[in-house]
Amino acid sequence: MKINVNLKSVAKRKHSVKPVEYEIEGRPSTVRELILAVTAAGVKEYNERMDNSELLRYLTKEEMDDKAQSGKIGFGVNYGSKKADLLEAQENSIQCFEDGIYRIFLDSEQLEDIDKKILITEQSLFTFVRLTMLAGRMW
Repeated sequence: MKINVNLKSVAKRKHSVKPVEYEIEGRPSTVRELILAVTAAGVKEYNERMDNSELLRYLTKEEMDDKAQSGKIGFGVNYGSKKADLLEAQENSIQCFEDGIYRIFLDSEQLEDIDKKILITEQSLFTFVRLTMLAGRMW
């Protein structure tokens, strides 16, 4: 199934949040299933990128300008050789949601209960927001 997810570009330009199409397995019916499916798609993409790493990569002027906005110009290469473990990543994703590290919005509705039933259509737009502590401790 294809879903639309709002992604924020690392560059600090106007309109840096834009919907991107994600390919996930099946049709999630709960928030938990959504988290597991999106995590599985991310792990698959990461591991494929490691398998298909290019020997010689170059950056265009536009790519360098975009990366300069974020303060780091790099090739996007994973220099480690360890692939992501799917089960570990999924457990971490669930734990982070339960701990309030990130929030999920379906269209404009916040999804708070991990076992809440959801209805996904082709027009659904998901937004994942990672929360950042500004000062002090979490507990």
